[in-house]
Amino acid sequence: QGNLDFVLDIPMMLTVELGRSQMLINELLKLGRGSVIELSKLSGEPLDILANQRLIARGEVVVVNEKYGIRITEIISPAERVERLK
Repeated sequence: QGNLDFVLDIPMMLTVELGRSQMLINELLKLGRGSVIELSKLSGEPLDILANQRLIARGEVVVVNEKYGIRITEIISPAERVERLK
């Protein structure tokens, strides 16, 4: 427990991933205001929640005080979360 207490106050970067897309450099250079990029996720599909770029949960978008939030719908166990962060 002593070793774990040391790391409990370390800040982690959380990212919610809406989707991914792959494109050629020439397509990237053609992007402009109003361009639409098609993403890999389907509408209504749970979004991935990443801690330091590692998947730890999935959830759905909510609005909280006029800001976006995410409600967790699936999450791995605390032990698995610690293991994935190694």
